[in-house]
Amino acid sequence: MDNPVHKLAILALIFCVTACSSHKGQQPVNQTADQGAATANPDMIAVVAALHDQMHHWEGSPYQWGGTQLKGVDCSGFVWRTLHDRFNMNMDRITTAELIRMGKPVKKSSLQPGDLVFFRIKGELHVGFYDLNDNFLHASSSQGVTRSSLNNPYWRSVYLEARRLPQERNATITLNG
Repeated sequence: MDNPVHKLAILALIFCVTACSSHKGQQPVNQTADQGAATANPDMIAVVAALHDQMHHWEGSPYQWGGTQLKGVDCSGFVWRTLHDRFNMNMDRITTAELIRMGKPVKKSSLQPGDLVFFRIKGELHVGFYDLNDNFLHASSSQGVTRSSLNNPYWRSVYLEARRLPQERNATITLNG
């Protein structure tokens, strides 16, 4: 990330994502502590840019249990592809049950872009990436790849926990426990 051209490209991407985004159903973005933290920390700017680029590329891809492709993806497949494609974390295909044992626990009040957020829905685990402004990106069984709010009564009622993975590129991720 020390390359000035690379930094300029990321800033241009952030500008385009911020200036051009108008997702159906998405509420306007207000200046919040999340945005302040992301803009104050260059690592968070890169994470947000990578997440938004992935979202732009995958948004609306249909849900398919076990899927990892644009033609069909499930929640852990979307997380795995994002970690692999955008954060250069090379690992075998991983399940939500394995993801929830990675990294370190994070309090909901301390979430940062890129943290994994987990939900328990009818006994099954669901996972997505925390974004900004209490939103998260995930592969929904009903809407495909989408952005949802943690403040939505449904998601609030099934929220389980959050985990923070190592931030370094090419990081080795190990399972805890």
